Amino acid sequence: MRRTSDALRKPVPGPLFEWVKRASWVELAIFAALIVFWLLPGFDEETFIFGLTHGIGYIALCVLIWIACLRRQAPYTLLAATLTPVGPLGSVIAIELIERKGWGIAPREQAVADARLRG
Repeated sequence: MRRTSDALRKPVPGPLFEWVKRASWVELAIFAALIVFWLLPGFDEETFIFGLTHGIGYIALCVLIWIACLRRQAPYTLLAATLTPVGPLGSVIAIELIERKGWGIAPREQAVADARLRG
């Protein structure tokens, strides 16, 4: 039986969060390359390739973040930031806020104490 406190506890970044971080930076690089090729004339094939890669990669990134949220390794605010019009840039900014300011996550001390109580 699941307790109400379990449902309301804040997420704690885990191993999946590291994959989300790496995937966000890779997707941001692909997105940046797409923007460059789209702006420069005469790169129609490259624009298509990077556009397709970005589209598939962005969907995969969103699914990965969603799984991390469900496993309580990332806050839902990260998913919301990723779904903004700036896409992978939003996820990279959100990850920096999570790591530097503790945006939407439990403090490490609280997470360790919660694990002891559950465990």
